[in-house]
Amino acid sequence: MRLKGFSVPVKRITLFSGHYGSGKTNIAVNYALKIKENGANCRIVDLDIVNPYFRTKDSAKRLADAGVETVFPAYANSNVDLPALPKEIYGAVADRNTFAVLDIGGDDRGALALGRYAPDILAENDYEMVFVANFYRPLTRNAKDALSVMREIEAAGGIPFTAIVNNSNVGEETAAEDLTATFKIAEELSRLSGLPVVAVTAEEKVAQKTNGAFPLVLERKNFDI
Repeated sequence: MRLKGFSVPVKRITLFSGHYGSGKTNIAVNYALKIKENGANCRIVDLDIVNPYFRTKDSAKRLADAGVETVFPAYANSNVDLPALPKEIYGAVADRNTFAVLDIGGDDRGALALGRYAPDILAENDYEMVFVANFYRPLTRNAKDALSVMREIEAAGGIPFTAIVNNSNVGEETAAEDLTATFKIAEELSRLSGLPVVAVTAEEKVAQKTNGAFPLVLERKNFDI
């Protein structure tokens, strides 16, 4: 589907996953807001069954004010294999008249909840499964380690990745040079996986300082949504 404000077609379902601390939740929230900003209905689903500290639900008011429908499971950091998931998640996956953004838990354990929705998503075949990479995180400092995380998530969730976002950052201390320093690593991950790097993401002020060094920069409003 083509949406005003996007340089490439937007899939009906967009899933964001990556290693813990990759920044996938931040990107998922901003992406959902961007879809709504450009005139389309959108739901965002929190499927992170592992991390109770920085969740899509933390942005509930901002999302609601923007008109983005939210679906939040009633669990956090559960020790059970698959906590109960609300029926509204099935609705977000099944309703083909509304865009859906899914925030998938980090690593293979976090991706387990995705498995029950994978058959329907694959059958519709109108999705983008995005690997969010932060090469400043301890277990994804190079392309080979990041590829290993990708494969673990794919095996657990049952959906192959289709694209990569380079979200390398060191929080508020991130500078434009940090994006430059990790761009070659992102390209190497692209070569190893056969997947395109569809965006380099950065906080708005940092993105403005790249001076067009990267063809695709998705600006985030801030680090603490």
